[in-house]
Amino acid sequence: MAVLSVIFALTTGTHPISPGQLWQALGGTGDPLSRQVLLELRLPRALVGFSTGGLLALAGALMQALLRNPLADPYVLGISGGAAVGALLALLLGAGSLVLGGSALAGALAAGGIVFGLARGAGHWNPVRLLLTGIILAAGWNALISFVLAVSPVSHLRGMLFWLMGDLSYAGQPYIALSVLALGVLLSWPLGRQLNVLVRGETLAGALGVDVARLHPQLYLLAAILTATAVTQAGAIGFVGLIVPHLLRLAGLQDHRLLLPAAVLFGGTLLVVADTLARSVLAPQQLPVGVITAAIGVPLFLILLRREARL
Repeated sequence: MAVLSVIFALTTGTHPISPGQLWQALGGTGDPLSRQVLLELRLPRALVGFSTGGLLALAGALMQALLRNPLADPYVLGISGGAAVGALLALLLGAGSLVLGGSALAGALAAGGIVFGLARGAGHWNPVRLLLTGIILAAGWNALISFVLAVSPVSHLRGMLFWLMGDLSYAGQPYIALSVLALGVLLSWPLGRQLNVLVRGETLAGALGVDVARLHPQLYLLAAILTATAVTQAGAIGFVGLIVPHLLRLAGLQDHRLLLPAAVLFGGTLLVVADTLARSVLAPQQLPVGVITAAIGVPLFLILLRREARL
């Protein structure tokens, strides 16, 4: 599915490209225009979309295991809110894409650091304390976002709103996001056994030898970095981190040693398909990719949920 989604993204658009032309262009031959469209526009955008979806899905799976809460997602702790404030301030000042990405990353890491510091109580991180701290700070970030939108000139509002709903139009090179995604998989996959025990309760995990006090900050810091990278690349794309782990669990994947890599592949696939539809359904007009992810994910989730209820 992941490979097919990338092929779908490369061949679909206002300049249609057949599979034969795609093969020729990737081999360095064929139509120069097709090669330029593929290598300079569609391929980088597809790779950014895949890496962003994988980052969000992996962060969502980690957050749901950390908080033992099915409603947890990468944005529940206010990380995306901090990134949004940083990015909107950069847009308000007319900064370029490089400054925009840096501002979003700084805001995301600052928000994560605040939650990480405030949620520590009695020498350890409590999941309930983490969740409550994140929700309160997320409300504060949303108030700041509303303030920035209220004082912004009308000419800036469209770009700001698109960024808040997720936009891959101005995504840069995918190397950073792909590198962070690969590092996230390498660091999280060995923790699969511990996550399988952690979701059954901290007491049981501790009795079975899991160092819960050490595992909590590791999971949170990793999820924060993954989310910050995704938000920096593509804006605040919701829904992926929440729905993808649930879809995989409803499909039968409960073991985190399988769930984590599967979430990366399926999250990337979902976002690549959604972004391709967002830029092609009403072409040349583009839709926010968050609208498409919800339109695809909600029916899938309801179908699987209904099927599980019948079993």
